[in-house]
Amino acid sequence: MKGNFEFQTRKSNRSLWVIECINPNCSWRLRASKIVPESTKFVIQKYVGVHSFSLLNRNANHHQVTYVVIGEQVAPQYVGVEKGPGPKGIQTFAHTKLGAQISYYKAWRGRKHDRTLIRGSPEQSFHILLSYFHMLKKLNPRTVTFIDVDRESRFKYLFLAFGVAIRGFRYMRKVVGIDGTFLKGQYRGALLVTTAQDGNGQCYPLAWGIVDSENEDAWTWFLTQLKEVIGDTDKLALISDRAPSIKKAISTVFEKAHHGACAWHVAQNIKNKFKCADIMGSYWSVVNMYKCEDFARYMTEISHRYPRVAEYLENEVGFEK
Repeated sequence: MKGNFEFQTRKSNRSLWVIECINPNCSWRLRASKIVPESTKFVIQKYVGVHSFSLLNRNANHHQVTYVVIGEQVAPQYVGVEKGPGPKGIQTFAHTKLGAQISYYKAWRGRKHDRTLIRGSPEQSFHILLSYFHMLKKLNPRTVTFIDVDRESRFKYLFLAFGVAIRGFRYMRKVVGIDGTFLKGQYRGALLVTTAQDGNGQCYPLAWGIVDSENEDAWTWFLTQLKEVIGDTDKLALISDRAPSIKKAISTVFEKAHHGACAWHVAQNIKNKFKCADIMGSYWSVVNMYKCEDFARYMTEISHRYPRVAEYLENEVGFEK
């Protein structure tokens, strides 16, 4: 393979394997057969290891360098790391180590095969979810898990809250941030996350969910499971990016809790909608005010300088948010 010599299979069955050089004028040849009929091992009976044609006829686009071969060669580089080499890195590996020129697509397929060898396929991962959740509950008491399937018993929704996180939430401020992001895997979907904040001001992961997309039905299902974990009181506040699907789901599931707007998302909306980044100093001063008189003073300043922004904060976002 490193010499860019290609071969073809002349004969292949359960007991015999014969390959020869792809050039009909070359004498390179290998013949192997089973040791005994019942065995799964082959022994080489004949091998002519010298190619008898011009080196100018070698092919760097070796068709034996399949994505499976590449994947098996590169697989060790994915053990114990988060990402491993990308397609371009695999192309370089194939050129330097195997002496072959491969396409980006073949390198991408090789990378996909590597990840399957090391981590298993998505189908395998979905298949062992129930076993995984069983072990989580066994080793982490009070862990809460839910899996919902469709009419054909196919995966639809997932919810997970570790027992240790649930127990720790009793000592946190009852302010929970909720948000979601899309997944890039083969089956897409969306990852939903809820976090609190500990005494050091650090994020405190509380619960996770995987759904088909960030729609009202998915958020309603997820928040229903979350309600079983954190309850619903007038001392609880849920913070989100004000997406319509989240707002509707919160109003449906949490009848007592307050719903607030994420200050960072509101700031990004102001930048994009009004194109006035210089207001951010005054905006964050308003956000961080705890006294009504201080809040009113900074809002008056914003109203004089940016009346449209003040109207947006009062009418669309709402001061109570």
